[in-house]
Amino acid sequence: MIARVNTVAFQGIDVLPIDVQVQISGGLPSFTLVGLPDKAVGESRERVRAALHALGLALPPKRITVNLAPADVVKEGSHYDLPIALALLSALDVLPRDMIAGYSVLGELALDGALSRVAGVLPAAMNAAERGLGLICPSACGPEAAWAADQHGRIEVLAPGTLLALINHAKGSQLLSPPEPLVEEEAAGHLDLFDIKGQESAKRALEVAAAGGHNLLMIGPPGSGKSMLAARLPGLLPPLTPVEALEVSMIHSIAGLLEGGRLLRQRPFRDPHHSASLPALIGGGQRAKPGEVSLAHRGVLFLDELPEFSRQTLEALRQPLETGKAVVARANLHATYPARFQLVAAMNPCRCGYLDDPDLTCGRAPRCALDYQSKISGPLFDRIDLHVDVPAVSPTDLSLPPPKETSADVAARVAAARAIQADRAAGSSDPDMPTTNAELDGTLLESIAAPDNPGRTLLTEAAGRMKLSARGYHRVLRVARTLADLEGAEGVRRTHIAEALSYRRLAPGR
Repeated sequence: MIARVNTVAFQGIDVLPIDVQVQISGGLPSFTLVGLPDKAVGESRERVRAALHALGLALPPKRITVNLAPADVVKEGSHYDLPIALALLSALDVLPRDMIAGYSVLGELALDGALSRVAGVLPAAMNAAERGLGLICPSACGPEAAWAADQHGRIEVLAPGTLLALINHAKGSQLLSPPEPLVEEEAAGHLDLFDIKGQESAKRALEVAAAGGHNLLMIGPPGSGKSMLAARLPGLLPPLTPVEALEVSMIHSIAGLLEGGRLLRQRPFRDPHHSASLPALIGGGQRAKPGEVSLAHRGVLFLDELPEFSRQTLEALRQPLETGKAVVARANLHATYPARFQLVAAMNPCRCGYLDDPDLTCGRAPRCALDYQSKISGPLFDRIDLHVDVPAVSPTDLSLPPPKETSADVAARVAAARAIQADRAAGSSDPDMPTTNAELDGTLLESIAAPDNPGRTLLTEAAGRMKLSARGYHRVLRVARTLADLEGAEGVRRTHIAEALSYRRLAPGR
């Protein structure tokens, strides 16, 4: 007789159903695990054996075979411990088989029988709801599973703290309370633009980037405030919508980054060091984990000292920036993660940083700047909507009183512009209508961001003189549409086209 338990495997954010099968038969005592398990899954034999021993149960001196079907899918992670243990208990008639048949199960076992948190509970719960199953997971993961229960008509979620508590619940001697969904607590307070003196043009570019979700590159000498400006961008962005919060939380759940199982409500802000490897930034590695571009989905990816990143890593950004997806392809795995992020980058004009400073003249100019800025390829540079110079702040500016405008003032204008874009998407018959101007494309862009005749003439002439690519031409239109939204204008006018062109460099260093 074979005992079965439902669990899952992950390929990107896709969830694959896995059938855990346990057979206890005559023969020499053994505990065999088959079905392409990785090292962590293979070690579950010892964790399961120790957890059962802590409950006073011993495995029978027989041949125990555990099969993880389908056998041609690689099984990774420690969340197979609890399904294997429950299947064993069912095969030993400790648990009724009909009780566990209606659940999908995830959980890691400690040696004393306690259940430890695992990654991927939120997408696993969503998958269980679609299959008409309940979910059994560790108590530390209960809140995120409860969100799926709310979304799908209150599916049954059991979140015990120990294996013994689950057994007692099955036998009716203990009742497990359903977990409550939790939300990430409000941030104590974002950094404020009020702290930055001068840099009015850079602040304007930051506002435009926040309003339309545009990519932004800031170029300036050390100490000019590039990192300070980028750190204040989260305070300008609106909170995640419920649908976006679920998307982002699913990615962080797979990465094991949902603290306390709380659903995220603030847009992610990721700022990896320039020594980050390609798998760390794009995704991959031994278990094809989501990279920084996916962890920044629906949020901001800040790359400081952009030319210091490896050339191969920077070039790998091109596809996610264009498609909004990060594809990890391996010989035995093909995983796709969402990566609709807003890129904000900062760099010095040259390696020493003082290319245009008359007092601290670069000794190797212009070669120093050409070598340094050539690390940013033309195709990557072309995918950045806004290029803004951030000059050094003069002592005169530093002695001035603080500016009157705060992040809250700018955030209000950003929220109004985003509301216009959201209303435009809601009123469209196209279900795939993007909610930010940075995602507009094709005929949709031509109809929504079509400039007036003077604006079209200016854009056509400027595109010819600046040798703009088709991508650059369309990105100017997107930025112009955002400028019109910030102004509350119905159409795109010549002034909007002119300002959008002012944010466009010809190429790195020019």
